[in-house]
Amino acid sequence: MSKVKITVIKKFSPIDVFGHEIYSTRGTKVTTCGAFEEGQEFIVDHIDKMPEGFCGWAWRDIYKDLSVLYFNGNFYGPEEGVQYTSCSDGSKPVCFKLERI
Repeated sequence: MSKVKITVIKKFSPIDVFGHEIYSTRGTKVTTCGAFEEGQEFIVDHIDKMPEGFCGWAWRDIYKDLSVLYFNGNFYGPEEGVQYTSCSDGSKPVCFKLERI
């Protein structure tokens, strides 16, 4: 088992996704994700413990990719021990880089 570093690499706004602002059914403007900042890093040293301050929705979305790296697996890609992934919030997604360390 390995530690995995999660880095927030990009936050997208609804304007990035749709080309215009969007509003919730309650009439409030939807903005970029407030849970993360670009460049923010988290270290996972136990797969069963979400890092403090991490969004539970995003954790669930990236967990499968995180598990592969944590258990020393690899993905087919240009960098061994690295995976790029994102949360599934389609109106304001956040992209992450996962690195086995």
